[in-house]
Amino acid sequence: MIERERRFMRLLVFFDLPVVKKEDRKHYTQFRNFLLKDGYDMLQFSVYCRICNGQESVNKHVGRLNKHLPPKGSIRCMQITEKQYGDMKFLVGKPTVKEKKVDARQISFF
Repeated sequence: MIERERRFMRLLVFFDLPVVKKEDRKHYTQFRNFLLKDGYDMLQFSVYCRICNGQESVNKHVGRLNKHLPPKGSIRCMQITEKQYGDMKFLVGKPTVKEKKVDARQISFF
């Protein structure tokens, strides 16, 4: 059996969550903290991204997202290839220091 070539993918998470009530702010903070602990980096406010090693990894992280969803709001995720991510254009602004330092070529797995 030939093993399929693994492709680095990016998983993007977009969300709008209510923060008016104290309980809503708590859910927002819990969700955001989950994203950070699970290896996501903030691209912009309410837009987070993480790199995944192949479709299996993407599926695993989408499952983890589903287990940590807050009860209210709007949350979407989208997967794109590392090449598509690298082709992203900055119309205003520039990459963060963290984005400049890490890309798929620099990741090593032990």
